[in-house]
Amino acid sequence: MKILVTGSKGQLGNEIRILAEDYPDLDFMFTDIDELDITDIGKVEDFFSANQPDAVVNCAAYTAVDKAEADESTAFLLNATAVEYLAKSATKIGALLVHVSTDYVFDGKSYLPYNELEITNPQSAYGRSKLAGENAVLQFAAQGLILRTSWLYSSFGNNFVKTMVKYGSERDELNVVFDQVGTPTYAKDLAKVILDAIPFELQRSGTDLFHYSNEGVTSWYDFAKTILAFSGISCNIKPILTKDYPLPASRPCFSVLNKSKIKEMYKIKIPYWSDSLKDCIQRLK
Repeated sequence: MKILVTGSKGQLGNEIRILAEDYPDLDFMFTDIDELDITDIGKVEDFFSANQPDAVVNCAAYTAVDKAEADESTAFLLNATAVEYLAKSATKIGALLVHVSTDYVFDGKSYLPYNELEITNPQSAYGRSKLAGENAVLQFAAQGLILRTSWLYSSFGNNFVKTMVKYGSERDELNVVFDQVGTPTYAKDLAKVILDAIPFELQRSGTDLFHYSNEGVTSWYDFAKTILAFSGISCNIKPILTKDYPLPASRPCFSVLNKSKIKEMYKIKIPYWSDSLKDCIQRLK
């Protein structure tokens, strides 16, 4: 079984690359912009035709949330238009498309965990572009799997965990918002779910949507406190309100995802967020 991974140099792509050793029955092709420009429909079609993957895991994304407010066209190119190209090309050769989306498709005004049927209402350019990508999969992929996740981090790339470790080591005090609540997700855990899901999804037709994050709920403030505690870093974390730390893009104040559907479908047990964080911190050390 041939698995194409796009955006393989990012957080999720690198985690899949490491886990690939545990899946000897899968033949992986890892690409990034240098090997495959997914914003060029001709190149995508030619690559798919030549390599004939059975499944495509799209890890490529424009994730600069604040920058997207002033560069929405580029965010849409990578998060929506390119996804349409992947979906159409995958359908032509009968391949499954696995696409990763985000909690930013919601407005964050709920007080109950969001399930897959909740009404979307993105409040940022990034969120709008990711929702458009979801719609491209739903419209153009004959076989598709959309996984919404939240607060993704890894020992690879740029993320909140690595930022806290860096600045916590350099400064005596950090300000972190405490009125935004969600669930951190270890990219390694998400990568495993994706690879375990592919054989199952290849037996089904149509496109499905699932929510996946680690278990539990926390705030960015508590997340930061835990990161520094696990890292053995002494730095004072000061809780502040979102309004006291203005950013170009609006963040969901509440983005806890209901994972009942994916747990029932795949019969999986999802790790608790702080247990997975501990694993990541050990890796960083």
